Amino acid sequence: MPLRNPSELAGLLKPSQRLLGLDVGSKTVGLALSDVSRAIATPLETLKRTKFSDDAKWLLKLVAEHGVGALVIGLPINMDGSEGPRCQSVRQFATNLLTVAADLNILFWDERLSTVAAQRAMLEADMSRKKRAENVDKIAAAYILQGLLDNLAASARSGAPSGPRP
Repeated sequence: MPLRNPSELAGLLKPSQRLLGLDVGSKTVGLALSDVSRAIATPLETLKRTKFSDDAKWLLKLVAEHGVGALVIGLPINMDGSEGPRCQSVRQFATNLLTVAADLNILFWDERLSTVAAQRAMLEADMSRKKRAENVDKIAAAYILQGLLDNLAASARSGAPSGPRP
């Protein structure tokens, strides 16, 4: 079962474990990786979706390869706070992952406007349309993951637990 509260992560992660951010779409999955101190999210790659079993195998390979302790999956909540069919699809993706890797730690994170922020950053960097199309998903994943990392850092500074997320 996915975690409901970011503060639950602290007790589950070993000191050097990283977090893997996912921006799950119908055709691709953008991936971003935290550093071992869990302060900075870096775009990693974009996975072109195929069969779920192949996608899961690739993700689990990355989890093992990079010492990942948890997945942070962007949840595409509507601007009014409601959940539509895209949220249901992302939640099903996570449920399916848990059927092949039951011990995987998963946390959903509100991804509202992550793609817009990624596109804006690429436009400001004067990136070509082709480069933007190639990079938007992994940059959106980094934006999602960085949001969680910033939340965890703020909670650690204040001593207050992180608030529940979707």
